[in-house]
Amino acid sequence: MESAFFGHHEADPRALLYYEWCQRTESGYAVDDFAEEVRDLSHTERTVPALCWQLLDRVESAPRLPDWPFVEWADAPGSVNLPDLEHDSPTPDPALPDRVYGGWLGRCAGCTLGKPLENGFLWTPESIRAYLEPYGAYPLRDYVPVAEPVSPAIGSRRDWRAATLGGIDGCPRDDDIDYTILGLHLLEQCGPAFTAGDVAALWLDRLPFLQTYTAERVAYRNLIDGFAPPDTATFRNPYREWIGGLIRADIHGYAHPGRPRRAAVAAAREASISHVGNGLWAAMWAAALVAAAFTAASPAQALDVALTVIPERSRLAVALTEVRDDHRRGASWDQAVAAIHIRHGHYSWVHSIGNACLIAAGLLWGAGDFTRTIGLTVQSGWDTDSNGATAGSVAGIFSGASGIPAHWTDPLHDTVRSAVSGYDSARISELARRTLGVAR
Repeated sequence: MESAFFGHHEADPRALLYYEWCQRTESGYAVDDFAEEVRDLSHTERTVPALCWQLLDRVESAPRLPDWPFVEWADAPGSVNLPDLEHDSPTPDPALPDRVYGGWLGRCAGCTLGKPLENGFLWTPESIRAYLEPYGAYPLRDYVPVAEPVSPAIGSRRDWRAATLGGIDGCPRDDDIDYTILGLHLLEQCGPAFTAGDVAALWLDRLPFLQTYTAERVAYRNLIDGFAPPDTATFRNPYREWIGGLIRADIHGYAHPGRPRRAAVAAAREASISHVGNGLWAAMWAAALVAAAFTAASPAQALDVALTVIPERSRLAVALTEVRDDHRRGASWDQAVAAIHIRHGHYSWVHSIGNACLIAAGLLWGAGDFTRTIGLTVQSGWDTDSNGATAGSVAGIFSGASGIPAHWTDPLHDTVRSAVSGYDSARISELARRTLGVAR
């Protein structure tokens, strides 16, 4: 499955069959009886498309388990329609420009920190620690050092050197930053009442197909095949609860400072092109978390606020509550991360639930310290660049741009590389300034 994951999974019947079976298993469907057939057809060197599609049809037709204890998308599709309980005119914050800029810088720094370690098949908390300790770089307090010579197993990515200590010359291109830029362009062009159709049109116009991944790649394929949102999120899209919606949400928090419910509604509308259920709720949670950071007294308080925008009995809410409870009980960070990996290791390493928990842990045990927050988040593994970006965004808002240590921001040179058409080598400060123009 690893080769399918990094290949053209959107067109590989083996990947679509296997991950759809996983998705149905994880969300309470009676598909256990298909396990052997799924494994026989999906874990093969050569695909047998007709048999894969036939079995996929059967998996998709399986009934729900009657005793499933969690709320799923089929139970609460209207959960995105939050009542607006927020004031129209929050108290003006003179520090808002610095804090929005801090969010952008923190996101870029956290993403860059995590980028060299982004491969959950290879990088676990244990292997990350084993790599860093010989360089005196554990716990992480600066960008990831480079092994010389670089092992092909870890340095085969073209952007490895561009995201490691001493090699960073501007924020390297990453989808976690591309979507933040694309979201800003969306808000500038379409305003706060943008539609999912506007998002679809923008993707086709500005976003290269091969710079999308998992749920976004499938949704893009569905757009090309003539589907429209929300069907793009569900047709043959087994990645619809993975992390993609979450990584696209921060811009809606920046645009609604102190208004987490409005941020969540906007993020849900944007995420609906590719995600449903816990994938879409994770986007709402992340947007609310970022928005709440502008007015909350602490990261813990912002996390408590963010939890209120998603269904209480969703798997995501239950998982995040467990992390919050671990923190209240006085568990150590190592204990908390180990518990998260045990509870959610059955999900893909890019699933929204486990990664949201690692973000929450980084923010809770980071306790408002920017360096500690992004360091802990990244060294906890799984989707390290995405998690580092979101945690860095929140931590950067709390500290403001002026409070982020210079060793994180200086190598960025106020520049970000991007695959979004018209935005390569954009100034981070200019993106932050433009964000203030759409903030409401």
